[in-house]
Amino acid sequence: MNQFMKAAMDQARIGMNRGDGGPFGAAVVKDGEIIACSHNQVLSTNDPTMHAEIAAIREACAKLGRFDLSDCEIYATCMPCPMCLSAIMWAKIPRYHYGALDSDAADIGFDDKYIYDFIRGHIKESGALDAVETDADECRVLFAEWSSKDDKSMY
Repeated sequence: MNQFMKAAMDQARIGMNRGDGGPFGAAVVKDGEIIACSHNQVLSTNDPTMHAEIAAIREACAKLGRFDLSDCEIYATCMPCPMCLSAIMWAKIPRYHYGALDSDAADIGFDDKYIYDFIRGHIKESGALDAVETDADECRVLFAEWSSKDDKSMY
């Protein structure tokens, strides 16, 4: 068994046993060493964004003091949900290793197909989401301010 996937699985079991969340663990690896390893903490934090990948990315960024993880890889016990995939991409992680498939997660109640269907435009309404443009011109002023800055080293 891959040692980094084993670490992710061990974290997932810790989280499951504590009641922190589902069977999801993740490890961020740099130069063959684990920089951060975490598990799903949605239930223990009441935070729907505290998926294993998100928690591990946050920890790795804090330890390395940067948001660019382009020299890292991530190992996770399952394929990423849309949020985690986005976080992996925003962190510029070039390689993602996964264990279980999204269909395996769906089989036990973690189904994000409706989100992918919404993104792809297959459904126009999610039943829980209504997007309304508000004060667009005023908000664009912020974008103009940003684009005029000399130092754009941060997102």
